Amino acid sequence: MLRRLTIAALALALALPAGAAAAAEYRATAEAATVLYDAPSARAKPMFVYGRDVPLETLVSVEGWTKVRDMQGAIGWIANKALADKRMLVVRSGVADVRSGAEESAPVVFRAEHNVLLELAEPATSASSTANPGWVKVRHRDGQIGFVRVAQVFGL
Repeated sequence: MLRRLTIAALALALALPAGAAAAAEYRATAEAATVLYDAPSARAKPMFVYGRDVPLETLVSVEGWTKVRDMQGAIGWIANKALADKRMLVVRSGVADVRSGAEESAPVVFRAEHNVLLELAEPATSASSTANPGWVKVRHRDGQIGFVRVAQVFGL
């Protein structure tokens, strides 16, 4: 019995670091009015409504529903059909300077205020896998492209 407990504890200890190192996954809302529910059912209590392209961290998927977390930390359920694979980011700081290059000395292309949505313009699965560590290439909906500090956005 003690041997089984020791093996189980060792297996758990080995599994935890691997799970902790896994990158978070994000998806964006696909509909203009995307409802967040308190349970995985359209008959569950609606908590609030998001607009289109809002980035959400996916936690778990179950039978047509995905449990998500938003930038403020609210957790709830959204129907899978209401989520897109599009990668969007939202500015979490007061104002984010979007620069022409991935360095502080690069000229500012535009400034994005708190809660402004930006499309991810370069492939990245996590904040550490960007082409320029600490920076991410983004596109504003009006077409302007530049680099913003990863710490200033949510969705990576």
